[in-house]
Amino acid sequence: MEPAFRSVRSRGSERESLVHPDLVQRAWSQAGAERWGVTPAELASALTRSVTRRFGGDPPSAEAEREYVTSLHVADLALACACGHGRDAAWEHFVREYRPVLLRMASRNAPADAARDVAESLYAELFGIEERDGVRRTLFDYYHGRSSLGSWLRAVVAQRLVDRARALGRTAPLPEPGEPGEPVQPDQPPDVDRDRFLPLVQRAVQVAIAGLEPGERLRLALYYAQDMTLAAIGRVTGESEATISRKLEKARRRIREGVERVLKDDHRLTGAQIRASFEYARTDPAFDLARTLPPE
Repeated sequence: MEPAFRSVRSRGSERESLVHPDLVQRAWSQAGAERWGVTPAELASALTRSVTRRFGGDPPSAEAEREYVTSLHVADLALACACGHGRDAAWEHFVREYRPVLLRMASRNAPADAARDVAESLYAELFGIEERDGVRRTLFDYYHGRSSLGSWLRAVVAQRLVDRARALGRTAPLPEPGEPGEPVQPDQPPDVDRDRFLPLVQRAVQVAIAGLEPGERLRLALYYAQDMTLAAIGRVTGESEATISRKLEKARRRIREGVERVLKDDHRLTGAQIRASFEYARTDPAFDLARTLPPE
């Protein structure tokens, strides 16, 4: 059960807004901020942080300010603002929609256990576990709406994975001579099967996706290539989140079956070779399902 956010943190007084009230009101309405209980003053504070980050100490002209504010992803900014202020409805929505996205993003470039560690630690930072001057800090304070919330999360996850790799590299002790892990010259030739099988899997996935129905390809593209949430996809396709989830799983099964069929029938791979091919694809950081999707 997710922890209740109500009364968890005190944000203190809001920063005095530097953004014109008309722009604030327009952004507040456009974002649907009332849904999350975000007041115009709270959104004005978030907009002020964003404008200050963009223009620094030089106040922008009225025209530059208007163009910048209207370019922001204000709906995502309002959601982040509400989560940062501890609104339960917003936090529950974020957990439901973006927690699976965090795990999926992390698992693209890291083993499952490392991906889960990174995603959970980031989840804690977003929730806000560090206190400064009696105020609980949250990573949402650093989201300024210049990109979508999903894109921002993807960048943060990538940086956390880099930080984790560096930290492990600094702390890992060098093995003693004769111990497992001691650097040695390889006594086996390179894994030629990997170089052979990976391109076969890549092409087989493309063939399998091409054989899907247009609606299936659309859902896959929105989910994997665009990192859209189930709710956002539902607004495009007119389907419920449960229906989209079920159809995505069905499409994934069809892709796997199609890939196995191509590898077996067209390339004469054995069952063991097919399993090895899938393992090579699963562990190869450059192999991403999004790369196999056809262009828009």
